[in-house]
Amino acid sequence: MAVAVRGGRGGGGSSLNGGFRSFFSYRLFVSAMFTLLFIATLSVLLTTNPSTPHHDSVIASSGDAYVHRTFLALKSDPLKTRLDLIYKQANDHMTLVNAYAAYARKLKLEISRQLRMFDDLARNFSDLTFRPSYKASLFESDGPVDEDVLRQFEKEVKDRVKIARLMIVEAKESYDNQLKIQKLKDTIFAVNELLIKAKKNGAFASLISAKSIPKSLHCLAMRLVEERIAHPEKYREEEAKPEFEDPTLYHYAIFSDNVIAVSVVVNSAVKNAEEPWKHVFHVVTDKMNLAAMKVWFKMRPVERGAHVEVKAVEDYSFLNSSYVPVLKQLESANLQRFYFENRAENATKDTNNMKFRNPKYLSMLNHLRFYLPEMYPKLHRMLFLDDDVVVQKDLTGLWKIDMDGKVNGAVETCFGSFHRYAQYMNFSHPLIRERFNPKACAWAYGMNMFDLDAWRRERCTEEYHYWQNLNENRTLWKLGTLPPGLITFYSTTKSLDKSWHVLGLGYNPSISMDEINNAAVIHFNGNMKPWLDIAMNQFKHLWTKYVDYEMEFVQVCNFGL
Repeated sequence: MAVAVRGGRGGGGSSLNGGFRSFFSYRLFVSAMFTLLFIATLSVLLTTNPSTPHHDSVIASSGDAYVHRTFLALKSDPLKTRLDLIYKQANDHMTLVNAYAAYARKLKLEISRQLRMFDDLARNFSDLTFRPSYKASLFESDGPVDEDVLRQFEKEVKDRVKIARLMIVEAKESYDNQLKIQKLKDTIFAVNELLIKAKKNGAFASLISAKSIPKSLHCLAMRLVEERIAHPEKYREEEAKPEFEDPTLYHYAIFSDNVIAVSVVVNSAVKNAEEPWKHVFHVVTDKMNLAAMKVWFKMRPVERGAHVEVKAVEDYSFLNSSYVPVLKQLESANLQRFYFENRAENATKDTNNMKFRNPKYLSMLNHLRFYLPEMYPKLHRMLFLDDDVVVQKDLTGLWKIDMDGKVNGAVETCFGSFHRYAQYMNFSHPLIRERFNPKACAWAYGMNMFDLDAWRRERCTEEYHYWQNLNENRTLWKLGTLPPGLITFYSTTKSLDKSWHVLGLGYNPSISMDEINNAAVIHFNGNMKPWLDIAMNQFKHLWTKYVDYEMEFVQVCNFGL
């Protein structure tokens, strides 16, 4: 048993020693194989030449340059490595110089001394690497680098680098500020372009809102016409009242197609009149709105004995194209194209003229004011009111004003250099320049006392026809009724006290309430009419308090809600 045991131990030790010897032999074999493989790979890398020389171009790619420098380091040629570093330094500074030259060009400094110096320096860097002596000895030779040539090349590169750095230090702050200024200018220009575009779009949208018919107003007109059709027996034509031609009464002229606006003008004037039964309102509208206007004043008669006459433009037979220049001009193909082919995409190109490209400026309802003596031949004086005014005081004092032989009594609107004749007419035209003073003070339409006898004596309608015919091509003034009014009544207008007529409630939010409260008539001229959603809230109540909200159709159409 003992022999057996010793034999077993001896056999086990021999086997273990054999295993260790096999393991170490395998490790030696693997290490030797990896060493041979590394030596073979290194030999191939060191004996392989690139197919393209490293310095064939002025600025080599960063990847090739890095690999090439690695090869140079492996070859242990310190001059080659030094040449590569010098070359890289030259290229880096040349790139920086070119960048500053580009900045200078962007800043439009082509004639500046710095730009010329940058261009010359960049050219010198480029020419240096292509100089034959350096190109042959340093970049195209496969042999060892000539240390003297390399030293001379390094000296010239360093000289240029020194100059480049000095130039960059000198110009850096200036160019950085200039670039910031230029960027700021570019930003301001871009923002300004956006602002101009936004203003044009806003003006166009405001114009559409101001000139479009609100849903409630359209509803009201339709309900009134429906009432007329449903009950024709209630709305038969009545004979004209003698009061309509009585020159001893106070006569008003209101020309409009807006039912609710006319009702507010009449209601406000009657409620503030001391003797309302002496007031006669002559309302003229177009044929399309005639029925609605008549039904309104039939359903809601004017209180306190005032009189209302409602007629259509078509009722005045003398207003035809053979007599009225505006109607004749409407038959012109050029004028029709100017107005009715004015597409929305082109409308915002000219913000200043955009509002004048509205056909309403050639509407007879606007130009009827020039025919008052012929429309009302038996009257001596008449007060003209726009449909966007509100009367706040008794107006009979206007009929008592001594007109001094003048035709038109109006409130002047000029202050400083604003609202003078030069603003409304083309003074580059010889006819305008010869006849009128550009600094003459303009006046307001909207509340005008007309002496019809003086009008007939001065033949003002003929004067209006003369100038309107001359302006067929819109060379004397833009459209509208104020410029021809300023011309027609140039020397025949009497200035009234400003408290009679305060303007601007449709565009100017800064009018003081004291001035408004002291005014006999307030005028919502501008785009923000009081019957529109875009009206100014601080002034709207001055108009809405005269709206007849008890009228059933006003309630049905949710007017003003």
